[in-house]
Amino acid sequence: MANVENIHEQVPAARVLDPAVTFGACLAAVLVPGLGHALLKKWDRALVFLGTIGVMFGLGLTLRGSLFNPDFSDFFAILKFVAEAGNGLIYWVCWIRGMGVGEPTAYTYDFGNLFLFSAGLLNMLVVVDVFDIAMGRKP
Repeated sequence: MANVENIHEQVPAARVLDPAVTFGACLAAVLVPGLGHALLKKWDRALVFLGTIGVMFGLGLTLRGSLFNPDFSDFFAILKFVAEAGNGLIYWVCWIRGMGVGEPTAYTYDFGNLFLFSAGLLNMLVVVDVFDIAMGRKP
């Protein structure tokens, strides 16, 4: 019980970054999966997130999933768009180039859409992870 009094001396202080660095890292993570972690010098996480989200997005397109347009006429259309737009620049580049038209008659269409949705939602969680690391809440 003698160590309980000295517990605050044993715990290192949290490293809080400058707000501009935090904002820049979060913005980079929104645009390119893993880039925010790379800016924070978390190279292992950056590579894992870039690879995972990139492969999921690529699989979604390969399985003939559809990139949904920015359509705000229906609640579920908004949810689909937001989930896919969470992939960042890769979504917008592919959408502008006309990729991801989708083929609803393909057996893999629904699986492709789920991969695209999951990749975007995972990238949103990656942005939260970057924010927590930059604020010193997470090592």
